[in-house]
Amino acid sequence: MTAIGDFSVARPDGSLLNLAEQQGKVLLIVNTASKCGFTPQYAGLEALHRRYADRGFAVLGFPCNQFGKQEPGDADEIARFCKLTYDVTFPVMAKVDVNGDGAIPLYHWLKGEAPGVLGTRGIKWNFTKFLIDRAGHVVRRYAPTDKPEALERDIEALL
Repeated sequence: MTAIGDFSVARPDGSLLNLAEQQGKVLLIVNTASKCGFTPQYAGLEALHRRYADRGFAVLGFPCNQFGKQEPGDADEIARFCKLTYDVTFPVMAKVDVNGDGAIPLYHWLKGEAPGVLGTRGIKWNFTKFLIDRAGHVVRRYAPTDKPEALERDIEALL
């Protein structure tokens, strides 16, 4: 698989989103968690989503419970938290694994396309971000400590 459009991912209701539907957009893919020190980044992610949506940009959130068990809720709890706490309107997918044998294919591909520091493949923590260009290729990987607003210049360059 060579582009984002080659993948499908599960929505919280179990239906599939074919990412080919997102082809032509600039995407920011983020593994999220509701009980993490980086959770306030939801506000910045939502701000980016709203600021650039009309120019062909979208954030896709992937809740993950692999780091400190910081996303223990089910789909309804996660959706309620995101909406009530951060007024999230960007798509938040079904909870996934991003590392190990159970990692979804999308994350296997993302990690291979944009390894971390010193070439590491694994996701180290919640709120690791991947920027995807309009052609569906990974442009860059960002650390959990990279705040969403710090990505604006890179996003704008792709829009």
